[in-house]
Amino acid sequence: MKLTLSGVAIRFVFALLLVLLSYNPSGYSFFHWVYQDLTTITPYVVIAGLILLIGWGFYTRATFNSLGLVGIVLFAALFGCLIWLFVYWGWLSLGNITAMAWLLEILLASLLTVGMCWSHFTRRMSGQIDVDDIEDN
Repeated sequence: MKLTLSGVAIRFVFALLLVLLSYNPSGYSFFHWVYQDLTTITPYVVIAGLILLIGWGFYTRATFNSLGLVGIVLFAALFGCLIWLFVYWGWLSLGNITAMAWLLEILLASLLTVGMCWSHFTRRMSGQIDVDDIEDN
């Protein structure tokens, strides 16, 4: 299967939706929905929560499988340095919590996207294929 720019973009859009629907500074997210009334849990809240959990499980498993802990730490360090660079250039203020939160959410979605695409990238660059360990029962 060939990875295209549109394939990467679709993975990014879904990762961004997952991150932003879970929490975002605007006040319209699953976190805010549940936090508004902790005493009333409806089927809508539970279903939405389960869908988000499935999405997080899917994306985090793929990211851990393809990047590993070292890769995730390296990409997190790279993204941290990008934030530092933006602050250094004056594009971002550490005092602006809302802007920092939005940027962190975009970078988290980017990390999840890289995790979803990494096996495709390495296969194209090196010709090596990643496979999960499968037990024969």
